[in-house]
Amino acid sequence: MTKSIKFYNNHRPARRDGRTPTPRPRSPTREDQHDPMTTTLDTPSAPGHPAGGGRPPLSRFPSGRPSGLRPVDHLDLLEAHAVFILREVAAECERPVLLFSGGKDSAVLLRLAEKAFRPGRLPFPVMHVDTGHNFPEVLDFRDRRMEEMGEDLLVASVQDAIDAGRVADPGLNGMRNRLQTTALLDAIRAHGFDACIGGARRDEDKARAKERVLSFRDSFGQWDPKQQRPELWQLYSGTVRPGESLRAFPLSDWTELDIWQYIAREQLALPSIYFAHRRPVIERGGMLLAASPWVSAGPGETARDETVRFRTVGDATCTGAILSEATTVEQIIRETAASRVSERGATRADDRLSETSMEDRKREGDF
Repeated sequence: MTKSIKFYNNHRPARRDGRTPTPRPRSPTREDQHDPMTTTLDTPSAPGHPAGGGRPPLSRFPSGRPSGLRPVDHLDLLEAHAVFILREVAAECERPVLLFSGGKDSAVLLRLAEKAFRPGRLPFPVMHVDTGHNFPEVLDFRDRRMEEMGEDLLVASVQDAIDAGRVADPGLNGMRNRLQTTALLDAIRAHGFDACIGGARRDEDKARAKERVLSFRDSFGQWDPKQQRPELWQLYSGTVRPGESLRAFPLSDWTELDIWQYIAREQLALPSIYFAHRRPVIERGGMLLAASPWVSAGPGETARDETVRFRTVGDATCTGAILSEATTVEQIIRETAASRVSERGATRADDRLSETSMEDRKREGDF
């Protein structure tokens, strides 16, 4: 049986007198009045409309943008992708947590979380894994930032793990950075977190370079680089089985230079140790460690005052400073652009223990 197909045009049906009514012009909407990019010739008040006269309407292409609009740059694209990841994790995971150390990457991550979820409260708690050997300037900034945001801060303490006999105290001049793994995994189990959001970047270390945006961990918190999910076309699956968890890295595609450029654009506050200042340092293993209650001069070593700044912050026993006169963000951007070594490669003693130091820690459950 053959079906008849009727074709209809888009014109109004003819009137009874046989004449076709003249289409009425579209009335301008509220969006048209406020967004010049959506103004069309169908709007009588639009420039170039027969009823309105004037020049042709604005083009939808970038060359026709109003002069007041800033063109989209690489920071806008990185920001939009990071906000998308944050919202995906918040939507797909039952109980995520944002890790905040008080460093520059954490400060950027917290700013992105504000853009993703304000004016409401963040849909997840904020947590810091405290080694007990942190720089006082960083802890002051951490607490001040949490108070400004009105968010509660959870602290996973390495010292508590030492007191409970979970890990051994490395003693004076010993590094506690590796002990963070136990404190982190204990906090994940205690609070039932199924996702940890952090500010790690792929350009920091070769182990992080092969990590996905959503990095899955087994029930022991361990990372297997061969058992990760594909992330084609920026599509992410945050589903995990009971006991498993994931690490989410919204800043994966950022570089150290991107971070500083974003800090300049957003005018973000940072701990003072990121900028050049005078302090006593001890040269050890080709690095300048800040003299502190946990780092003292050993045999053949002396403390001397230098003008330094820190490219990254972590446990004071393994985080080195660099000689620098940069006291502003713009000066730091110029220094960073000229650098050919990542901040972790240049200033982190814990990453120099072996060629696979960071990957070994990740396999054990570290962030």
